[in-house]
Amino acid sequence: MTTNSLTLARYGIKLANITNIAGLGSLLLLASCANTPQNQTTQVNNAPVSHVLEAAHVDPDKLLNRITWGANASSSQELRAAGMDRYLDQQLRGRVAILPPAIQAQIDSMTITQRPFDQLMQDLETRRITAEKQKGIDDTLGKDYQQELSRLAKEAATRSLLRAVYSQNQLQEQMSWFWMNHFNIHNGKANERALLGDFEERAIRPNALGNFHDLLRATVLHPAMLRYLDNDQNAVNRINENYARELMELHTMGVGSGYSQGDVQELARVLTGFGVNQNPDTPKMKAELQRLYVRNGIFEFNPQRHDFGDKKILNKVVHGRGLPELDEVITLLSRQPATAQFISRKLAIYFVSDTPSDALVSKMAQRFLQTDGNIPAVLRSMFESPEFIASLGNKFKDPMHYVVSSIRLAYDGNPIMNTGPMLNWLNMLGQQTNGRQTPDGYSMQESAWASPGQMTMRFDVAKSLANNNPGLFKIDNQAAPPRPPQPALVNSPYVKNWANSFSVGTQQALMQANSPQEWNAFFLASPEMMRR
Repeated sequence: MTTNSLTLARYGIKLANITNIAGLGSLLLLASCANTPQNQTTQVNNAPVSHVLEAAHVDPDKLLNRITWGANASSSQELRAAGMDRYLDQQLRGRVAILPPAIQAQIDSMTITQRPFDQLMQDLETRRITAEKQKGIDDTLGKDYQQELSRLAKEAATRSLLRAVYSQNQLQEQMSWFWMNHFNIHNGKANERALLGDFEERAIRPNALGNFHDLLRATVLHPAMLRYLDNDQNAVNRINENYARELMELHTMGVGSGYSQGDVQELARVLTGFGVNQNPDTPKMKAELQRLYVRNGIFEFNPQRHDFGDKKILNKVVHGRGLPELDEVITLLSRQPATAQFISRKLAIYFVSDTPSDALVSKMAQRFLQTDGNIPAVLRSMFESPEFIASLGNKFKDPMHYVVSSIRLAYDGNPIMNTGPMLNWLNMLGQQTNGRQTPDGYSMQESAWASPGQMTMRFDVAKSLANNNPGLFKIDNQAAPPRPPQPALVNSPYVKNWANSFSVGTQQALMQANSPQEWNAFFLASPEMMRR
């Protein structure tokens, strides 16, 4: 059923108060909601900026809904001032991100911001050991330790959400989330809850719009990944293949791309000795090995645990010499045509369609290989393609996109003070931050998120936002929180103008709303708000 074919009258629905409109919400939510670009360029700030998007007469707000976490009046004003192509160029290059003072203050006050990561992890390890010794005698120490891990995980998730909502570098924030999902780590294993914030901050975000080789290397060398996929247990004569397998299957080449079980085993040998050390002391070893020992925070390369024999991976001999083997292998994997295809297809699924054409993926993969894994260059080849332009407005939002886009629209210019409701909504919608247990990450395809149950829960989120959710502005331990601002929806000229482009069925529902809160709920629950 299409949006245009859906009218409320057809179903005989009588609009009721907002507390009694779940049936209407389900129907709204279940409804489904090209010119050839010219190769023109001009010079802006000494850098070539194409005119492809302007030449194709792309709808600016539809473009915003795809390359940002959600269009709002502020981002629309910024795009129109710069022009679509220049705005895209700015997003691909990244800028110094200045957050609203109230948002930056929240991030600055976090433990994960204030404390050096290695010191934090060493202190946590001391607490864990003490709690373990007191187990059965004083279990409060163990509970306190677990609560601290959860608190640090919430800080990391909050920081990500605040940046997603308020950062001007929207494409960088989207790509940070994309790569966090690509290099997925489940928060329920060991002490990963305390590791994930640093993984995003030091491994993912600085490389999200950089070079894939550098991004891959940063993930391999981070303790969060090494612990999650058991490489901290991988040692000579005691091989653990878990990480090596996922490194080839999920992070680079993909399933069925030509590597063998033997390649996995040889890669596992390369990765021996790469692990985690939360103790401040350096392990004792012979002088010749000590020279090869590497420590960076709580990451360590321990040569005592490394297999120094020669390896053969993808028909290439890797001579045993310790840490330098890794760079050789990362270069080998990142330059594989299969890797270029795998990464390009995944990007196209995220940004274009559940079923991108082979022609588009091949074009992106070719650019990947030509630029040695330059991520912005690959993205640009996709963003300027006719297939991407034709897809605007049709990609179904996963829960993260739905929640963040709703907040960006509803509270544009008003800094939220508590992401707790947002985290709860994501949990309710099945996309908890770093909650995917398997290393493949959350699906970006519509079939994973378009069930009737999911749509009903999204309507509950829409009602909560429409009713001016006070939890978003409640500061912990604050006796009397200030009156929260009203969502900038029904009274926003930008939103009202956008609603005029909605389907006849949605516009009829909005016209029959009995209150501003009801109008807001109908808008946020509309089929058009389910897509980007």
